[in-house]
Amino acid sequence: MSRRLSLVTLGCARNEVDSEELAGRLDAAGWELTDESPDVVVVNTCGFVESAKKDSIDTLLAASDTGAKVVAVGCLAERYGKELADQLPEADAVLGFDSYADLSTHLQTVLGGGHVEAHTPSDRRLLLPISPVDRQQPAANLDVGIPGHAGGPTVLRKRLDDSPVAPLKLASGCDRRCSFCAIPSFRGAFVSRRPSDVLAEARWLADHGVQELVLVSENSTSYGKDLGDLKLLETLLPELAAIVPRVRLSYLQPAEMRPTLVEVLTKTPGVAPYFDMSFQHSSPTVLRRMRRFGSTDAFLTLLEQVRALDPDAGVRSNVIVGFPGETAEDVDELERFLVEARLDVVGVLGYSDEDGTEAESLPGHLDQDVVDERVARLVTLVEELTSQRAEERIGTTVSVLIESEDGEGRALHQAPEVDGTTTVLGGPFEVGTVVTATVVASEGVDLVAAL
Repeated sequence: MSRRLSLVTLGCARNEVDSEELAGRLDAAGWELTDESPDVVVVNTCGFVESAKKDSIDTLLAASDTGAKVVAVGCLAERYGKELADQLPEADAVLGFDSYADLSTHLQTVLGGGHVEAHTPSDRRLLLPISPVDRQQPAANLDVGIPGHAGGPTVLRKRLDDSPVAPLKLASGCDRRCSFCAIPSFRGAFVSRRPSDVLAEARWLADHGVQELVLVSENSTSYGKDLGDLKLLETLLPELAAIVPRVRLSYLQPAEMRPTLVEVLTKTPGVAPYFDMSFQHSSPTVLRRMRRFGSTDAFLTLLEQVRALDPDAGVRSNVIVGFPGETAEDVDELERFLVEARLDVVGVLGYSDEDGTEAESLPGHLDQDVVDERVARLVTLVEELTSQRAEERIGTTVSVLIESEDGEGRALHQAPEVDGTTTVLGGPFEVGTVVTATVVASEGVDLVAAL
């Protein structure tokens, strides 16, 4: 029987890691991965916000039009399971994370015309022991499936492209309880990968041509806390930097930043001085309703500490406007922070309810036209501020990882996809090389540099 399979990945870099783990499992089981006339299309869905859910459903429907069997996995499938299966009969199976280890068997059943029971969702925060000490067993041996934690003596992962950049998962899940976020309910409690597994996978990726590792998780600043060492990240980062030319840390929680981590991120050769910090807002009142911590002044102090060690360090963030109860004064406070913070990139999101979150039932929901007006106002401000920040980099020297022969790449302050790019004049260049150049111009958040 033909076993040709296409794997479509939606959503964040964490999903990219999960897809490469699935690809490794399926390749080892004898499946042929191809985009040409597949027998089965596996869609690794995203279930984060409404637009991502719609994109996932549209992708599943489009896959069903090809005549191939269609299987939904990933966050949307984990979050809604049987409900999704009932409402989307075009999907031949809807599978949760616990099915990943046996995915080949499930796909074979679907391909043969058999029925695979749809995943039944549960709150994954309740599936692990409460005590961190009880959770120090290897993640690969836990009773519940945790994507991206295959680990073991042999790295079970297959690269799906030839990019010189690859995400590497540090942990899964989150123990924080932000009132607007549903991710912990379907990604589960926070579980760190063992350092030995992370390092083994880093070496494997380096052997496959990777020049930059992007370390991902739901909350990277928590790495090691369930292993009994909250400063384990400060030890791990230099070890990773000895394996590849560039290491980038993402998904940092401002409330959990510590001086020792700031020091390592700004002073370790090979580690990008890059701070991907989810401020979300800066008004203390709004932050408390979000069940977060901080304020404009506290965040500005943190940024001062970063720039005292490296004035050129990159900082990006996301903010949510229109949160229930947000006042005009709260928006003014957020604007004050953004003006003084000099961030390189800012994503502006309008608040929308997420199923099952605390914020869904909070009083003070704003009319959609008010939310839209505030989003437009902040986007205009952010575009001006981030353009100014890029202009400040003209005349500085940057280290650029080349990602195309025409010289397009990224400086240390630019992460893949979510930030701007730097184009180095004078190519052609070899993809994967790192060149030193001087910034000569900017356009928006993008830079132009010359050798």
